[in-house]
Amino acid sequence: MRNKKAICGSLVAVLAVSSLAACSGGNQAPAAEAPATAANKGPTKFSITFPTTVNTGYHTRIPDLNNDKWVKKLGELSNTVLDVKVIEETKMSVMFAGNDIPDVVGNIGTPSNKAMSGSVEAGVFIPLDDLLKQYGPNLMKKIPKVAWEAVSYKGKIYGIPDYLNNPSRRGTFVRTDLLEKTGLAAPKTVDEFLNVLRAFKKLGVENPYQMRENFKYADTILGAFDVLPYKDQFELQNGQIVPKFFDSENMQKALQVYKTMYDEGLIAKDFATISSTDYTKNISGGKAGIWSANAAGLVGFRVNNQQVLPTAKVDVIPSPKGPEGKGGYFYYTPVVRSFYINKNVKPDTAIGIVKYFDWMATDDAAKFFTFGIEGDTYTMENGKVNYKFPKTKEENEEEGFRSTLWGAQDSTYNKARLEMDDNGRATLKAFDDVLAKEGLPGIGFNPELSTFAKFPDLATPQQDVGPKLIIDHMVKMIYGKEPISDWPKVIEEYKSKGGNEIIKEATERFNKKDGAYDLSVK
Repeated sequence: MRNKKAICGSLVAVLAVSSLAACSGGNQAPAAEAPATAANKGPTKFSITFPTTVNTGYHTRIPDLNNDKWVKKLGELSNTVLDVKVIEETKMSVMFAGNDIPDVVGNIGTPSNKAMSGSVEAGVFIPLDDLLKQYGPNLMKKIPKVAWEAVSYKGKIYGIPDYLNNPSRRGTFVRTDLLEKTGLAAPKTVDEFLNVLRAFKKLGVENPYQMRENFKYADTILGAFDVLPYKDQFELQNGQIVPKFFDSENMQKALQVYKTMYDEGLIAKDFATISSTDYTKNISGGKAGIWSANAAGLVGFRVNNQQVLPTAKVDVIPSPKGPEGKGGYFYYTPVVRSFYINKNVKPDTAIGIVKYFDWMATDDAAKFFTFGIEGDTYTMENGKVNYKFPKTKEENEEEGFRSTLWGAQDSTYNKARLEMDDNGRATLKAFDDVLAKEGLPGIGFNPELSTFAKFPDLATPQQDVGPKLIIDHMVKMIYGKEPISDWPKVIEEYKSKGGNEIIKEATERFNKKDGAYDLSVK
């Protein structure tokens, strides 16, 4: 399988957040690393948040998560008493602003994620190096160095990461049963891709291609032309390090494809405002023909679609290639999610929390998170696990929630779970036979470019969301409110509003090898 050529870590924003520091006790001396005191005798009690991007699912149906059987069993196994909350990523800033910060904060991505509000830089959390060395031997052994670097700030580890051993994670999904009805083969090129969408429309498919706001998980065509506008998608052009959307010719071609999709009704008319929740509902409700998603979600997509239509088939196919033979999606930085310990927790509690995460890296933890509770979701027969596979959307969401509770894991996929049935084996095959052969490397920086903080409309707010200025023009051009041929003017506007400073910093740091890294292939 393809691997990263070199990754020095993910992006860590150095933001001045004096107000955040104040509301979290900024007038006090920063907490030192917890001393190596005696281990807790009883269960460690602490509060913890798990981040999410959607407001649907198993956790929304449970009145009190702390009395949920999975949370209670997790506490029993890990010698903890947990106060669990699931929080939408978009609401984390409110949590920080209100100083309602739990003992452990879960975050999607690394400390540079906008949702973290500069809290690591502001001193809200404690460095973990000494605690990990003494109380996290399993974590230190299993988690790769590059992941630790991605959750570090000024040389100190602050987060406990969920990590990836494979940077190629996203794939192109298709309703194979619909494809078979059209009589067409899986599309290999952009033109064939459009023809399949047209055939889906004739079949009455509501969303031939499922879009989503900000082009998030809706960037198949941007990938085909290698113009993804993301954080780690800079490249060398004429001696300068510039965003890939500076490739004006290919950007215009990609936008024209999206406009064709819009004009012909192959994407929703309100594509620019489709939320993550509606995106998920449409796919799970059998209303989408082709979409982009994490390949590890294949099992869930199959279960959910077959609940709506038993004959539905879902597969991961090679992404359509553009004229230069490129296709697929961006390579992920090595951290998917990370957890941070509040500086106000007592030393013994901090030790217990690190031990809790260290247990996550054991075989016992893997068995619980993979198969659940013996006698409930699985039985043992002749030394082998007999797992009760989810058969409904609700059961699938429950299994997903149990997996959500699993921190400090390789989040590429759960191999033990996937090897047990046809859907799981199909997922492994998708990673090995499809994703391993596609993906788009790029240049990024750790710590993040300081000029991003200076020009927020030119910064990428998330790993897979482009700058506001760029997204706004893309949407207007697809809607026909601006000519696509004006893209060179967009580049000039980007430069004039701070882009020249961003390019200057990026180029200087790249030439000095100052935290520049290349998400590439061997």
